[in-house]
Parts: sequence; structure tokens; C-alpha cells
Amino acid sequence: MLVRRGRRGRADQDWRRKSAVAELVLAVCAGAAACGGDKASGGSEPEVEAAAADRPIESVRTGGAVMLSGEWPLTGATFEGGGPQHPVYVVKMDNTASSTPQIGLSSADMVVEQLVEGGLTRLAVFYYSDVPDQVGPVRSLRASDIGIVKPTAAVLVASGGAGRTIARIADAEVATSVEGAAGFYRADDRSAPYDLFMSLGDLADNPQDGWQAPAESYLAFGDQSDFEGTIAVDKITATFSAAHSTEWKQTDDGWTRPESFAEEGDDFMADNVLLLKVKVGDAGYQDPAGNPVPETKFYGRGEAVLVHGGKALQATWSKESAGSALTLQNTDGDEVTVPAGRTWIELVPAEDGAVVLSS
Repeated sequence: MLVRRGRRGRADQDWRRKSAVAELVLAVCAGAAACGGDKASGGSEPEVEAAAADRPIESVRTGGAVMLSGEWPLTGATFEGGGPQHPVYVVKMDNTASSTPQIGLSSADMVVEQLVEGGLTRLAVFYYSDVPDQVGPVRSLRASDIGIVKPTAAVLVASGGAGRTIARIADAEVATSVEGAAGFYRADDRSAPYDLFMSLGDLADNPQDGWQAPAESYLAFGDQSDFEGTIAVDKITATFSAAHSTEWKQTDDGWTRPESFAEEGDDFMADNVLLLKVKVGDAGYQDPAGNPVPETKFYGRGEAVLVHGGKALQATWSKESAGSALTLQNTDGDEVTVPAGRTWIELVPAEDGAVVLSS
């Protein structure tokens, strides 16, 4: 199959892994197991996060302070030269067998996997240092995206969403690009709703007026030599529900998903896998099939596991508000830095979810 290559190069991030050997089972954090759609139910919509800390920073037309510090804000890789003349783009991508093959994952800086309706998952795929020509299949947004996207002042690229969700996204001042905007197209060889794609390179060449660069790095990055993981691991299973688990396997090239739906040669190779226990609530409406729509509460605090190479480290994550930066602390309360590189974040429900690390 044709592999779409990115149009903008990414700094070389070749992080080698070591073999490992042990097992850790974590009971994971809390909430509803389903996630949702467009049919209103009797439930009330939760209030939008409106704290002052969630308000966007002033618009800028350069890479901003993060660029000047010499660090890419999504990977921590060394940065030189002028910043990208476009914002971070976060593409909502389908993550079921119907999406096969997913296009554009190999160019992503970071990916966040979240629970959606029916116990399945969807991907929030971050692009900044490398923008591919095409990405997809593109699916709808969720209120859960507010906490995922706001820290980067990103543009959320999606097919659309339920009316109440679109209103919440707008109230949270998250910029969006939805079907009908320039760059979207339907693939003739796929069936709806898995046929929607975005010409992301064209979107980046003509960014929206008033776009913003990231004000800070998404994670506190550090050198891989600072990583203090002690739990040996070469396989990860992140269970989101009875309907879906994501498995990871360590290889010489990084952490990979054996059951990936990505186009061959176009998958995301993770240097780090960050597993967070998150609360999940009811978004207050149902999808067209009658499944309740869950909402991941990506703020507060919870248990975390950071995996790099063949080692894992238990930690605690915290995030003061939807728009705040994500921080990690070890069991002694000291800051944990994430080794510079590409990170996949699993937002695993505390209730009905589980994380298994094995060797």
C-alpha cells in the first residue's frame, strides 16, 4: 500500500529500548464505560470548565516562548530555527476495524486514546513538527476533548459533533475545523462514516486567523538518562472496557501496537507509553444507536504509569483544570520528567478499566 510521508521533517528521535521481565497489574480508575453520540436524553449537560486558567493565551504568529527555549512542545526534542507557521492540529481519528487503514499516524508527535460510546476508543492525534498530506478517517468530537486539547491552544479537527458538545467546545474557546471547512474530502473507496479525510498539509499552509502557538510543553520533558523506572516490562495491555483493549509490544524501534489499524509502514512508534487512571462520567446524552455517551474528566489527579524502554515507573498525575498542563510526581512527591520523544497517552477508565504490564 502507498505510504503517505510527512511534508515537514521531524527531529531525529531514535531511542533504543532494553528487554525486561516482570508483571504488574493495576486496577484502573473510575466512571461510566460507554461514550457517545448525538441523541439527547433526559440527563443534563455538565457545565463547561470556565476557570480563568482555561482561557487561551494571546494569539501569536511565531513558535512562541516554547520554541525560543529550544524544545518542541509535544516531544521535548531539541529545536532549532523558526517555529512552524501554524498551530498544533489535533485530529479525531476512528480507532475501530472499520477505519482500516488509518492514514497519517507515523507523522504524529503525540497521541491520546480516549473512551467513546459502546466501550470503544477514539484517537486524538497531535501534529505540529511534522504535518502529513492526508489524515483520517476523521470522526466527531467529544466534550472529553476540552481537557485533551486546551493545553496546546490547538485546532481540533473533527467531522462535527452533537449540538450540545459543539456548544461546550465553543464555550471552552477551543478552536475547531469541522466538515465543510477547506481540506475535508470523502474517499470513494470507503463507506460512511469512515470515508472522511483531511488534507492536513493544505490546512497548515493556510491557518485560521488568530491562531496560537503552544504556550508551554504538554509534558515536563527530560533526558532518558533521568528516567528512574524499575519495573521490567515488554508488553502492556490497557483495557478500556469489555469491548476494547489496546496492547503494546516492545521492539527495537519502540513500542508498537500489534493489533493496530494503521496503514502498513505508517503506524505511530512510541518512545513512551503513559497510562493514566481517569474518572469517567456521563455526558448526558446518547448516540443514535442509544448508547450513553461517556465523558473523560481529564483534570484532577490519579494514578499513572510511565513506560520507557523496558522499564515502567509508578507515579501520580495531576492537572488543575481542563486547560492546565499535565504534571507527574513519583511516590516521594518529586517531579517526574518524561524522556524526550514521542508519547502515546492512554486515558484508561478507573472503573471497569485495567492496566497490565508484563515481561
